Amino acid sequence: MILITPHLSLAEATTTSTGFDNTPTPQHLANIKLLAEKVFEPLRVLVGNKPIKLNSVYRSAKVNKAVGGSTTSQHSKGEAMDLCATNMTNAKLGRLIMDNLEFDQLIFEMPINKEPKWIHVSYSSKKNRKQVLIFTNGKYIPFKDSLIH
Repeated sequence: MILITPHLSLAEATTTSTGFDNTPTPQHLANIKLLAEKVFEPLRVLVGNKPIKLNSVYRSAKVNKAVGGSTTSQHSKGEAMDLCATNMTNAKLGRLIMDNLEFDQLIFEMPINKEPKWIHVSYSSKKNRKQVLIFTNGKYIPFKDSLIH
C-alpha cells in the first residue's frame, strides 16, 4: 500500500466507481499530499485519531464529469476532499475544521434536519479564503450557524 501521509493511502485518494482512469499527475499528487498534511492529518488528531470516511478526494477530468462535478472543482486539482465523520456528527466534524484549521473552502453539504450528508473541504497552495458555505436546495448559501447543528 502506498501512503501519501500516515492515514491517507493513494488508493483511498483515487478510488472511483466510474471505471475511468483516476491516476493523478505529479502536481495533483503534490496537492493531495498538501491537503492531507494541512487538513486531513490535523483533523485526525482533533477527532482523537478515529477514522474519517473519505467519499472523494482526487477526480480526473473524466471521473469528475461522470459524477456531475463542477468544471472548476478543486477535486480535479487534488485540492479537495469530501468527508464523513465516524465518531461524531458531520456538523461537528465541519465545525472542528472551521474553528481549528486553515482551509480554502468548507461546505456543509445537503443538510437534512441541520445535519450535513458530508463535509467538503479544500486547501490551496496559494491563498486560502476560509470560505464557509452550505449547499442546500441546489444552491450555495453563506454559512449561518442556525442552519447547522
